[in-house]
Parts: sequence; structure tokens; C-alpha cells
Amino acid sequence: MLLDAHLIVERGAFRLDLPLSVARGEVVALLGPNGAGKTTAVRALAGLTPLTSGHIRLDGAVLDSASPEQRPIGVVFQDYLLFPHLSVVDNVAFGPRRRGLSRRAAQAAAMAWLHRVGLAELASKRPRELSGGQAQRVALARALVTDPALLLLDEPLSALDARTRIDTRASLLHHLRDHAGATLLVTHDPLDALVLADRFVIIEDGVVVQTGDAASITAHPRTDYIARLVGLNLYRGHASGHSVTLAAGFVLAIAEEQSGDVFVAFPPSAVALFPDQPQGTPRNTWPATIAGVHRHGDYLRIQLDGPIGAAADVTPAAAAQLHLEPGRPVWAAVKASETRAYPA
Repeated sequence: MLLDAHLIVERGAFRLDLPLSVARGEVVALLGPNGAGKTTAVRALAGLTPLTSGHIRLDGAVLDSASPEQRPIGVVFQDYLLFPHLSVVDNVAFGPRRRGLSRRAAQAAAMAWLHRVGLAELASKRPRELSGGQAQRVALARALVTDPALLLLDEPLSALDARTRIDTRASLLHHLRDHAGATLLVTHDPLDALVLADRFVIIEDGVVVQTGDAASITAHPRTDYIARLVGLNLYRGHASGHSVTLAAGFVLAIAEEQSGDVFVAFPPSAVALFPDQPQGTPRNTWPATIAGVHRHGDYLRIQLDGPIGAAADVTPAAAAQLHLEPGRPVWAAVKASETRAYPA
């Protein structure tokens, strides 16, 4: 592993305890809810927040107490933090100049990177004259121009509008594939992680709750946050045969025979809604009350309260036919064959 770190940072009542490794050429996405410790991890790696204990080893060098300038690390912050008084080319040339290159050599290196990100014609502009996507590419060029062993991307696409985000994400993927070092991507957006990252590390309350590639994370989420991230309803209970008893006493029928503590997951698209209790094919059914209705792509995401909370996806036409609105009582149903159960 190019990066081998164990980040322990204590700030008041909060404690980050994050073992982290990233291989050469690998992109690892660090995900978690607000307050989980993602930005603290970035600042600790960059040398902006001191470790309480633990270690940071990068390409064999120990960086525990090294200053930010001594670390072969490039950072793209959420707000890009371009120097407003410098031109685009001088922003990109800043790192090489700090590392001792002459002004001429630093600007030559900066121009080479501006050509790579398609912004050479904007070299003389100031940051205030750039669009959000252009500013992001300048920040990326500034981070990569020094050929860092570790690239840190802290929510690099969050400030962009939807259309610009799509184009910039594709451009960023191209540059990350060419980056020979390690990359740590901090994001709230699961699509950014799915497109850009090779592996996920998910933290909550300062500790790792799950790691793996996209397939393993989406197939077997292990916390409510991860389930929401990948778009699944998730429950934990005790299995016996084809039944799982949840904490509140509600029993779910499952397709696979299981024994012991398990998770049960199913997508919102598997939840059918009815005005009255459905009859016929055996399935999980329960009375529910609509707690919220939100647009979700081409569907409406219906939040349900009841013996178990759940999310259901329905078409706008079905929602209109059933008069789905907050406070309305309905019946929810999920076939056992639509559930997925796995050991907790």
C-alpha cells in the first residue's frame, strides 16, 4: 500500500479512529454522514490537523509530524480555495514554486497541466472570471502539477450544478486513471463514489462501519446510513427458517432459510401499496401511514410509518390513483422473494 495510516484525532467529545490504506493507482472513496469525521481525516493527512496518536506512512516515509509543505500530497478542497489575486497559471504554478522551481520552469509545468485539463486559453484569467467547472479543473491541475504521491479530493464536485457535475465527473475520472499515486475521495454522493472509486470506506461517528467494492457494499449494507446511501430498506432481526423477527416484534417472511442474527434488505421498488389489506399470494403485509412524498427520478419516493418504517417507489400515475399524500393510511406489501437476508 502506498498509503498506510491509522488516524486517531481527538477533538472535544469527538474521536476519529480510522485505519486507512490506499494502493498505488487506487481510488478509495471515504463516505459517511455529516459529522462522521471525513474532513478531519483529510486535514490530518494533509498536515492541517495534528494526530492525537496513530501514524501516517506514505511511500515508506513517516509523515506523523511533517508540516503540510513537507508532505508529497495534493489537495482539492470543496471550495477549491484558489488564490483570488493570482492568475490561473500562477495558481497552478504555486506548488512547483514552493518546491524550488524557477518561475519560468514552474509556469511551464503549470501550462502543461492547463493544456491537459483544457484551460490553457484561460491562463491569464483570475479565479473570479471562471465558472464552477473551470475552477474545479484549475484546482485539480494545481493539486496534480507536483506529481503527489497522495491526492486528496474533499467533495470536489459538490459545488457544481447538475449538468456541470456530469461533465466534470467524466473529466475527473480520466485524470484519476492517469494518476500514478494513491487517491482518497471524500464525498456524500454515492454516484460520484460508484463512478470514480475502486473501493469504499464508510465511517460513522469516527469509526469504520463497512469497507469493500461497490458490489459488496450495495449487496450487503450493514447500517441504516449505508442502506439509504444505496437505496435499500434495511432491518436487523433474529432468523429462524424463513422468518425474521425484528426488534419491535414484527415478523418478516424471507426467501432464503436463515438462522441467527441477520440483516434483511429490499429495494423501495419492491414495496407495493394498496388502499386495503391485499389478499391472495402470501407476502409480508402491514398497515402504514404515509409520512412523506418526494420526487425520486421518474418515480415518487413514499416514506411510510407503521410497525416498520419503509420507503416505497411508485409512479406518479399510481400515486394519483391511490391519492397518496401525507397522513393517508395504506397497506404495504413485499413478497418474500423480493427480500435478501444475510448474516449480521
